[in-house]
Amino acid sequence: MKSLYTFFFLLSAHLAVSQSRQEIHCKHFFYGYPYGTPATNDLIIRDIYALSNNDDTKFADWVAYRLSMHEVDGDLTVERNWKADPWLAEEETLEPSPSSHDDYKDASRDLDSDRGHQAPLASFKGSRHASHTNFLSNITPQKADLNQGPWQLLEARVRELVKATGEVYVMTGPVYQRTMPPLPNADETHKVPSGYWKIICIQEGSNISAAAFFFDQDTPRSDKIKDHKKTIDEIEQLTGLDFLWELPDNQEDHIESSLNNAFINMYFGD
Repeated sequence: MKSLYTFFFLLSAHLAVSQSRQEIHCKHFFYGYPYGTPATNDLIIRDIYALSNNDDTKFADWVAYRLSMHEVDGDLTVERNWKADPWLAEEETLEPSPSSHDDYKDASRDLDSDRGHQAPLASFKGSRHASHTNFLSNITPQKADLNQGPWQLLEARVRELVKATGEVYVMTGPVYQRTMPPLPNADETHKVPSGYWKIICIQEGSNISAAAFFFDQDTPRSDKIKDHKKTIDEIEQLTGLDFLWELPDNQEDHIESSLNNAFINMYFGD
């Protein structure tokens, strides 16, 4: 009898947690938004991406975006004109140039860091909203070797995956495993990420394929993408976020615990 009571207690707890999660319907979410961000975060949903901006770090805890041929297949020229996110209060984000103060000034010189897109500009050359990738809520300080090396290559492989399958869902964001030097000229309190994760999902009929990767900020430019593969379970442990939670539990558990080597080797084998 005790085991029966335990079963119903766990079932009730599971249902309570499930019911407490807000239903948010958005074309960028793949079986649920990344769940587990602070209640003070700002949820921003745009035509080309959705993100959850953290008031304390001043960066997005996650960015999610759906890519199709409409976004990827284009030759739109968009300059990297950095702008503060118009939907965030001044104290919730960093300031760009040109403005009274550029928080990223000297970051390249002093930290060897780029303004790194989370939803990449190059993946939206077919969208008239491509310039929205330049809002600083979608930008983080990312080491140049990582940003211009395996991270950039992974983004290019995602675009090739779109061309091969027609539709790809991406979730990406930072982690804070250790204290990193702050931006040298930022006048807002902020927290620079120590690494980045990315989850890539496709669905063909009832079959779902997913790949997950993690890169430390100090990742060498020459590193191969596949050497940074992780399970989604491992990304959840790194971030404290819950992914794919709208799937049936047995299907979610199977997908999130698998490295999916065949899928990774086929599309991300570099």
